[in-house]
Amino acid sequence: MSEKTIKVIQVRSIIGGTKKQKDTIKALGLGRPNHKVELKDNACTRGQIRVVQHLVKVEEL
Repeated sequence: MSEKTIKVIQVRSIIGGTKKQKDTIKALGLGRPNHKVELKDNACTRGQIRVVQHLVKVEEL
């Protein structure tokens, strides 16, 4: 059975963000605006997205 995935797109710059936000963006595999990654949809990923929800956009696949 295949796992669900989500597409995470960074829509805003991390400049001016806290160290926690910068580390979270890096952990998600992002780093610059309009960068996109496809990640597994699980509780850990959802928690990371919640920390930087004002910087990213999430699309269900």
